[in-house]
Amino acid sequence: MDRWTAMRVFCEVAAQEGFAPAARSLRLSTTAVSRHVAELEDHLGVRLLNRTTRRTSLTDPGVAYRARCEALLAELDELERSVSDRGSTPRGRVRLTAGVSFAQQQLSRRLPPFLAAYPQVELDLVLDDRHLDLLAERIDVAVRIGRLPDSTLIARKLAPCRHVACASPTYLEQASDLNTPTVLGEHACIIDTNQPRAWWFRGPTGEHTVEVTGRYVVNSAHAAQEAARAGLGVAYLPTFVAGEALARGELVPVFPGYEAATVHVFAVYPHTRYLAGAVRALVEYLAKQLQGRPPWDAWMEKQHDDGIDLHTQPLEPPE
Repeated sequence: MDRWTAMRVFCEVAAQEGFAPAARSLRLSTTAVSRHVAELEDHLGVRLLNRTTRRTSLTDPGVAYRARCEALLAELDELERSVSDRGSTPRGRVRLTAGVSFAQQQLSRRLPPFLAAYPQVELDLVLDDRHLDLLAERIDVAVRIGRLPDSTLIARKLAPCRHVACASPTYLEQASDLNTPTVLGEHACIIDTNQPRAWWFRGPTGEHTVEVTGRYVVNSAHAAQEAARAGLGVAYLPTFVAGEALARGELVPVFPGYEAATVHVFAVYPHTRYLAGAVRALVEYLAKQLQGRPPWDAWMEKQHDDGIDLHTQPLEPPE
């Protein structure tokens, strides 16, 4: 008896709840499927399946045995993929998910060169601001921003994600007394519901958490940026969205001596002992692209050259 094959056949019969559908899935005859299961039961000395003319179900020992079989077979498959991947060109399909704003602003321009470098890799990009269940949705890698909940997932830090309070030059010409974050309550603020309504800062006068209000509320960093560029008020934006507008002078930091909250961008993937070559190549590529000061913070160099003191260490607000 080929024990590994018998275990695979048994698991498929359990999943399909019948010998005939399992045979179709495995492209074997029903007789061959029945023989594999019978040999496995004889070897173990226990009945794994209840068979009737209408349905097939697991016995109590079968339930326990199936769970262990599936774990062992999954580990065996990972081991074989790992051995095959090493020293070979990454290949296969990778499902990647990321938030809409980050994917549109940053990933969309960086993934085509990755695919050009690895022509045998297929990539599915799923844009969703929700934190999808990676196992249930068959996701290989997620790009996530902010504090991560405790989980069994593996997280690799890719880059800092800074925030900045900014407005258009036109708005700043008309505004008055924008010297410390404490005066924000007297100004028009653009509310992005993806961010806390309490904006956090640290600078020469210490730490400040300011509750803000405004008559324009959006659920998109891009929409908040466009409103700020149009002169509607002050926005609190991630620099991966606002960086280019800041570099062009279309937006201006409101409190140059202060830094707003900084979180991090992570690549997150399920815990497996052997990471598929295509997944490993994608994570390494993203880490290399974003290492050091990320490209969306290039505007900070100009601020530094102009003599404006900007903190360089990530600043996380209190929980």
